[in-house]
Amino acid sequence: MREPSIKKVLLDISGLTKQFNVGEHMLTAVDAVDLQLYDGEVLGLVGESGSGKSTLGKLVLGLHDKTAGRVTMADKVLPQRYKRADFQAQASQMQMIFQDPSACLNPRLTVAEIIAEPLQLINKTSTAKHSNNAIDHKTAVLDSLARVNLPASAMGRYPHEFSGGQRQRIGIARALIAEPRLLVCDEPISALDVSVQAQVVNLLADLRSEMGLSLLFIAHDLSMVRYISDRIAVMYLGQLMEVADSEHLFQQALHPYSQLLLASNPNVDSTVEISPIASSQLGDAAEEGKGCSFAPRCERATGLCLQKKPELIQQQKDRWVACFNVDNTSNPLSD
Repeated sequence: MREPSIKKVLLDISGLTKQFNVGEHMLTAVDAVDLQLYDGEVLGLVGESGSGKSTLGKLVLGLHDKTAGRVTMADKVLPQRYKRADFQAQASQMQMIFQDPSACLNPRLTVAEIIAEPLQLINKTSTAKHSNNAIDHKTAVLDSLARVNLPASAMGRYPHEFSGGQRQRIGIARALIAEPRLLVCDEPISALDVSVQAQVVNLLADLRSEMGLSLLFIAHDLSMVRYISDRIAVMYLGQLMEVADSEHLFQQALHPYSQLLLASNPNVDSTVEISPIASSQLGDAAEEGKGCSFAPRCERATGLCLQKKPELIQQQKDRWVACFNVDNTSNPLSD
């Protein structure tokens, strides 16, 4: 595993909660999440569709208003509800790579105009060498294209003239031009062909090393998450189930949901022996909230699990689990 160059907290999420009105119910999409991302680290965020992963990413970026909780970026507490000035202030700190590279690019703008949009928002250039009174957007765009291995000739073309993988590179170039410290990658490979997914993941890994980026990498493909991530956070129905070192999680998941998730992935290393858990009827997410969100599907669940929400507790070094019935007798907490 690759250790972050500096073990310093860059992003600190505390008690973060987001609720939506769904008919007569309040749906808790993100439920009191506590999570930290270190400077220079890649933190993978995995879970089923509807688990709240993308909502969490959008809360970090201010694209959703926070119902409760706090997000701190580089020791600065971010607003509960963003205004235009807040987006301008944070654009040079955080950027997002979206899931669908076709939908997130304006078809009426050229590639050069698309990539330069963040500079117009924050009124700055991508690197110190460009910072002067006359902002050289063209040079900044060329630099950003070069970072994602696209030619200068792409500048005058339109998104429909590119393949899906190339469009995703354009989206990455747009995010990089502001030189952020954090990239929130929201399913950046799920809309791409399998042959292209590895190229994009390798590109992100290279950019992380070259630019010292931190990544919150949201994805379904556990093999890709394992490859790029230093640590992995497992999320289910708005709650964090387990946070662990990437390799340790794949070697021995402790939470029943983490075990079920890994067992359902056909690309997991065949030497890892994980017994799948029989799923019972999935509980109504809109009515959950008192106990563990995974309890209706868990064969270890007791009455306590249905009545009380387990806290995310450190079970081992660099391993946190939210479960009342963790069997960690063979894995004592070590310094």
